[in-house]
Amino acid sequence: MTTEASVETETIECPLCSGAGKLKRTEVLDRHGVKDFARVAQLSAEEAFRLLQQKHTLDHQTAWARFEAELTKRTAEIEQRHRDELGTLGSRIRELESTAEISGKQKALEVQRVRAELEGRLRSEELEKERANRRAEDHQREIEHLREQSSSLEAELSKVARIGKREEIDFSEEARAWAGICVSEKLPRNGDFILAYRDPSGTPLEPRMLVDNKDKAVICEGDIGKLVRDARERSIPVAILVTREEAQLRQIDKDDRWGCKDGIWVLRTTRQWFPRDLDVLKPLFETMRVQGFDFLEKNAVIAKEVRRTFADLDRIENELKKATKAITSASGLVTKYRGRLQGLCDNAPARKMPTASCGVAVINRK
Repeated sequence: MTTEASVETETIECPLCSGAGKLKRTEVLDRHGVKDFARVAQLSAEEAFRLLQQKHTLDHQTAWARFEAELTKRTAEIEQRHRDELGTLGSRIRELESTAEISGKQKALEVQRVRAELEGRLRSEELEKERANRRAEDHQREIEHLREQSSSLEAELSKVARIGKREEIDFSEEARAWAGICVSEKLPRNGDFILAYRDPSGTPLEPRMLVDNKDKAVICEGDIGKLVRDARERSIPVAILVTREEAQLRQIDKDDRWGCKDGIWVLRTTRQWFPRDLDVLKPLFETMRVQGFDFLEKNAVIAKEVRRTFADLDRIENELKKATKAITSASGLVTKYRGRLQGLCDNAPARKMPTASCGVAVINRK
């Protein structure tokens, strides 16, 4: 544009007027009938440039239109994809929210369940603790009761031990008073005493006798077995089990008071029967001293006769006890009735007795 303006406004000296006047270049060319090719070229160039610029502008606008269309399309696709993703994310978020809500509810339910379980366990433990405390209290009371019973039993046992010891001392003193009998001191174990007959010089004679005193409700077979074992350990052929009363012997002991067990001859007796039984067995012991301790084993008839003798003596003693009881009862009845008659006589009214002559006369009249 600047070039075109400069060409139109440029002035040259007119050859015709030698520069007297001033004409424009276009006017001069137009007067001479000459086309301005430069002008035409310039205008063609300008038109071409304009067309090129128009084409470029059109292409540019077309490109921008395509770009804007593509941008709009891509933007729409992105927006659609974003909306789809947002929908997916929304559904996922809602799903996660529902899952979280369900998880929260499950967690709350689990917490409630665990709490209820722990509370139940706590209550059960408290109940168990209370029961344990009650059991402990019961056990404590039972222990106290058992301690009291133990104390009373210890007192009873000590009393029984004192009584048993006194009985043993009384037995040893009583046995030492028997004629021709020697008694050992109290044995620490395996029996209570060892008895034996003695000669005039005081020397103990064979066979020796192992004595075991028993003061219990009823003796048992274990007592007999222990006495036999003790006698075998001490190599004593005769063992004697002594009870305080007859009721402490079993019926089998009363029926077989003299017998042999494991090579040991056993006598079952009482404190009352013991001296009498020793007198019965004295001839047998003298024979055993001469002929040997197996004398009775070789002569079973004599052993059987000894058992029968003890049975007869016990029966006679029982009959004597019954007779003594009957005599005592009769004496008591006599005393009772005598006192009764004496009372009747004392309470009877006094009457005047007739004289002797009157009585004789009455008799004569009769």
